[in-house]
Amino acid sequence: MADDVQPLPPYRDTALPLAERARDLLGRLELAEKVAFLHQRVPAVPRLGLAEFRTGTEALHGVAWLGTATTFPQPVGLAATWDTELVREVGEAVGTEVRAKHAQDPTVSLNVWAPVVNPLRHPAWGRNEEGWSEDPHLTATLATAYARGLRGDHPVYWRTVPTLKHLLAYGNETDRAVTSAQLPPRALHEYELPAFLGPVAAGVVGAVMPSYNLVNGRPTHVSGELIDALRDAAPGSLLFVSDAGAPTNLVTAERYHADHTTAAAAAIRAGVDSFTDHDADSSVSIARITAALDAGLLDEADVDRAVLRQLELRLATGELDPDLDPWAGIGAEALDAPGHRELARRASAAGVVILENDGVLPLREGTRVAVVGPHADQVCTDWYSGTPPYTVTIAQALAERYGAGHVTVVDGADRVALRSTTTGRYVRPADDGVLVADATTAAEDTHVDLTSWGEGIRTLRACRTGLLWSGSRWILHADASRVGGWVVQESFRVHDNGDDTVSVQHVGSGRWLVVQRDGGVLVADAPTPQQAERFTVRTVHAGHERAAAAARDADVVVLAVGNDPHLLGRETEDRPGLTLPLPQAELTRTVLDTGTPTVLAVVSSYPYVLGDLGDAAAAVVWSAHAGQELGHGLVDVLSGDVEPAGRLAQSWPADESHAGDLLCYDVVSGGLTYWYAPHAARWPFGHGRSYASVEYLGLTLDAPDGDAVASSTVTARVIVQNTGARPADEVVQLYAAAPGHRLPVPHRRLVAHRRVRLEPGETAEVTLDVAVQDLAVWDVTSASFVVEPGGYELHAGSSSGDLPLVADLKVAGAPVPPRTLLDGWVRAVDHDERHDVRLVPRDLDAGTAVAVAPGARSGWVLLRDVDLHGVHGVELTVGRTEPGPASVHVEVLEGRRWERVATAAVPDGGRWEWHDVAVAPAVALPTWGATDVRLVLAGPVRVGEVRGTRAG
Repeated sequence: MADDVQPLPPYRDTALPLAERARDLLGRLELAEKVAFLHQRVPAVPRLGLAEFRTGTEALHGVAWLGTATTFPQPVGLAATWDTELVREVGEAVGTEVRAKHAQDPTVSLNVWAPVVNPLRHPAWGRNEEGWSEDPHLTATLATAYARGLRGDHPVYWRTVPTLKHLLAYGNETDRAVTSAQLPPRALHEYELPAFLGPVAAGVVGAVMPSYNLVNGRPTHVSGELIDALRDAAPGSLLFVSDAGAPTNLVTAERYHADHTTAAAAAIRAGVDSFTDHDADSSVSIARITAALDAGLLDEADVDRAVLRQLELRLATGELDPDLDPWAGIGAEALDAPGHRELARRASAAGVVILENDGVLPLREGTRVAVVGPHADQVCTDWYSGTPPYTVTIAQALAERYGAGHVTVVDGADRVALRSTTTGRYVRPADDGVLVADATTAAEDTHVDLTSWGEGIRTLRACRTGLLWSGSRWILHADASRVGGWVVQESFRVHDNGDDTVSVQHVGSGRWLVVQRDGGVLVADAPTPQQAERFTVRTVHAGHERAAAAARDADVVVLAVGNDPHLLGRETEDRPGLTLPLPQAELTRTVLDTGTPTVLAVVSSYPYVLGDLGDAAAAVVWSAHAGQELGHGLVDVLSGDVEPAGRLAQSWPADESHAGDLLCYDVVSGGLTYWYAPHAARWPFGHGRSYASVEYLGLTLDAPDGDAVASSTVTARVIVQNTGARPADEVVQLYAAAPGHRLPVPHRRLVAHRRVRLEPGETAEVTLDVAVQDLAVWDVTSASFVVEPGGYELHAGSSSGDLPLVADLKVAGAPVPPRTLLDGWVRAVDHDERHDVRLVPRDLDAGTAVAVAPGARSGWVLLRDVDLHGVHGVELTVGRTEPGPASVHVEVLEGRRWERVATAAVPDGGRWEWHDVAVAPAVALPTWGATDVRLVLAGPVRVGEVRGTRAG
């Protein structure tokens, strides 16, 4: 080597592992620079070749908020494909377009905030559209496929770095930043965590975002135990990024920490590495973290751990190695590529689910079709959609497929003209889009299509321009192509004044419309309806009348109903109910009353309770908001050009009450999801019809000699036959049950599935492998998954509600022994049953205790099968929630009667103060073996642990 050639510094040496290079980079940063790395917006460090960096590009189902990009179906629609390879292809296309945006603008982050893996427990949750499935394992499988596409397959460099959202037990938008999800160990480990652990363990994600809510009383952003659970499962580094504003919420909304310095330190110690707070202004976060360092609440090592994870992520994207980065050559040509258009159409069709069909589908050649309803001729986008390069509506696709002369389009809106009582003139859009009340006659340029979305929410579309009224500025304009925005500007309420006039409220601002006297310009200005402009309404034509006329003149009606993803159910807003909005329900009845066979095509972000409307329709079809190719995808299936392949990844309930409490996350005790629900779904998880008939003929199991053991794998062989005249794209599904289990376990739980193409008359044997370990439940006595010995059943069929085949499976092994109180402290949270008890933080930073639920005077937790041999006394760790008389009673089940054997008074103390209280039983404890023990909490008491004491 020549004397003047200097060796590469380790961080530049591409032969070294990324972790080693990141450690070298870390050592070259000053403390102030490292602190600056802990905010979402990171400044450049030119001397080290590090550019400006920020976390987070939205890529839920396409690149969002960055201009034109291919828009794929919402995740609920992708999930309905049950097709991991297709989902991986979509992830690859989205990741490629993120790279293309990054090539155009290097500040576009390669850390993408997707996928969202919160299981879809309740269909009224506003963010239902962002998730995949009510089944955590199907969620994990499909989200892993999507993340794998985003990540790419290079062993070193990542196309993008996916971020899982949102850890944990998060779905409700009602009071989302302050509600506490109650999550006992079984619900945590069996239902919530698996959706996250699947992608993490597969090594296809590099970051995780905690959720806004609290879990068992502790904000997730300071829940180190939850964060550690994922980090322990990851084969590499995981960067934890906060949700927007969440660090500040720790003090302001959640009131968990007293000041921002303490809160920032707690979040970093818990494992949060990057603060998404105060938008681009990093000074607030830097000041708080610096103050925490000065106060000794953090040390430099805490900061180093966080910065190191970010550096590893950035190196993995090739930031310092552009010549080696295999994705660096992707340019603008990758946006809206022909292959991505074709993939979007294929994905749209694959997610269409035929819920019911009396034979009207597929539509016959030459059919005269009336396409009716609010989704007949529009494609909606949601908050996390990008800007599609084009859209194909259902009406356009039907006209393309069957001929424009065979298709009539009626959106069902009332067409009206509004006349100002102030100016005496009709409202029209001027050439610049400004709405003015200056027209002397109700000519065509004054006509407005008034669409009702339910709960009094309406949109108004100017017929001359096709643009929506918008209140995004003080002066009203008709200039919006679709509903959108964080605060929607295109929605209005129409108030009947009781004097044959109406007033109009702009929902986004809450202000009422006023017509200015000079010039007649409409402005959103009045604070009350009494001060608002009064309009008379001329009905040009009634939407229901036109819909009925179109239906009577058609052979088939495609009635396109559903939600607009920005209205009445989205991030920030849970749904007001599960039924079809009243205006759409009445439109449906209007069409059904004509007697023309009707295909009820539901385009929505979530399930509905359709009731008699679903029964009366000739067919019911569902599609998510499927992006730019919605129309083609749906019509490809309706026409039979593509065989129906979609299957529900979320049950559609038969009744609103069956969905359970909006805020309940304990699926076990709540009897929730298809796992535990006592009610049959209207259309169950896994359901979807084809145009052929598939019969399930036989199920056999290939198991090891003798009974299976927890470490073995069982192969199920399912015989299926297509008895129809068309090909069938069948999803063979296998579910496990354990009807004799000692614990409450799912009625059925998906353990394997496989898609098979069957030609008419074809018979096939479909093999499905089941790891016996997948039958495990979380054992609270050992804090581990356990496959208990005994009898199990494997059921095969076309959905969780249609399982004609069953095979028995015997599992050998040692049963779970009774728990004993003599081996150490038993956590009260590890109970088997509870009543009027709430899970709360044991200490500020870690642990979970139990306390009497708000509004109750007492409550209890039950410990089943407790071996009391040798136990002569009881010791409890207790604390208080507030002043006042408080005690804990220990009860033992004798026969069918509870016997109170001891009472512990709770000493006075502060919020986080604990006391070990020993009590001697007033009566002798049973000695005949295992029995049930109940801890009865009376008053403002918390219980952390209990243990037994020996004689002497």
